[in-house]
Parts: sequence; structure tokens; C-alpha cells
Amino acid sequence: MGLELGKIKIKRFADGEIYVQLQESVRGCDVYLVQPTCPPANENLMELLIMIDACRRASAKNITAVIPYFGYARADRKTQGRESIAAKLVANLITESGADRVLACDLHSGQSMGYFDIPVDHVHGQPVILDYLASKTICSDDLVVVSPDVGGVARARAFAKKLSDAPLAIVDKRRHGHNVAEVMNLIGDVRGKVAVMVDDMIDTAADSTPFLIALFCSLGDGLHRAVLFLYSFAKHAIKHGGNAHD
Repeated sequence: MGLELGKIKIKRFADGEIYVQLQESVRGCDVYLVQPTCPPANENLMELLIMIDACRRASAKNITAVIPYFGYARADRKTQGRESIAAKLVANLITESGADRVLACDLHSGQSMGYFDIPVDHVHGQPVILDYLASKTICSDDLVVVSPDVGGVARARAFAKKLSDAPLAIVDKRRHGHNVAEVMNLIGDVRGKVAVMVDDMIDTAADSTPFLIALFCSLGDGLHRAVLFLYSFAKHAIKHGGNAHD
């Protein structure tokens, strides 16, 4: 856009409270606040809310929250009793703080757009991945798109259509807890193929080990499942904390 970053002062009090002051006038301006809610998620989210409030009280014309990674998006539904739908709560907080529009990249699920009562522009990183694969000049007959779980089938199918309608394989896994998964089955033929796995995020990468075993080794059914090559893509590489797997 050819613009310089606006000047803003952010500091913390001794008790951890966040202080925000704009260092220039935004009266009557269209303000774009770029703030992913990656780790530390709560601190970054609170910073975003207070910055929005500061812009609103400084008489900004329009405030757009640009959120490359929308935290709490995984809590978009109740899978068990007595759970919070935190994605809806965060959407309400952003709306009530004074944002006029949200721009987000590759939300965990499309339904999260409906949690906002303001316009949401949902952009995708898929073209970047497609350009990269095109540079590898892989024969379309050798490709297979792999969904890392049943929930990602729609995303993988849409991606496969962009790759000359490549065949689809699905990893059936069971979750025993957050960031803990066990592969039960591999649905589809991946033998001798170049596998392309697309996911929306990698957090600790704890799921990757059983996923790779399923693709490169036997699952105990007497069938050799070895792929020729694997490309693994994630739109948001969170790689959080000391639990992250290399």
C-alpha cells in the first residue's frame, strides 16, 4: 500500500495489564489493525481488543481487524457437554470492542465467519501452495491429496479439484486428548504416489508422527502403504512452546 506503519505505544503495568496509546491522530481515517492471535494467544487477543477500543475512542472512521491467525477457532462447536464455544465468544468481543470489519486468513472452519455480526473477508493461502507445487512439475497422475482427518475432507477435496481433480485419501484417526491422536485407518490408495497433505494449522506437530507412519509403513493389514514422496502444507505453523516436534 506504500504506507508507513502507524505509531502506537503498548506497555504493561506491573500486574500485567496492557496499556495502549495511539501516537498519532486517526480521526476520520480507515484504520487497519494487524494482529494475529498466535501464542501468547490471550495477550495478543487482549492487545487487539484494547487497540480497537483506542481507535474507536480516537474517532477513527472505520476499523478493520486484520487477523492472519484467528485464535480459539478450534472451539467452534460443542463436542462434549459443558464446553464453551470460545470462537463465538471471541467474535463477540471483537465486534463489541468496536471493529467494523474483520479480515482473516484460512479460518479453522468456515462457520466461524457466521459468528461475527460484522462483515468478514476470508482470504486463503491456497494459491501460494498451488504455485509452489506447479514449480515442481509433478505429473498429475502421480498425485494424491491426503486429508489428515475426517474433518478436513472438504478442504482436501476442494484442493484436489485444483490439482486436475487428483484422487483423495483420508487418514482416520482418533483423538485421546488435545494434541494427542492415534491413526486407525488409511482410506484410499497412496502406494507409489506423491502425497500432498494440506491442513489449516500445525500446533505441536504431535499428530504428524502417526500420520507419517500411516503413509510410509504398513498398518498391520498386510498392505504396503508406502508413498513415493510427501509434501505437507499448513497455513498456520504455530509450533507452540517446548512441546513442538521438529
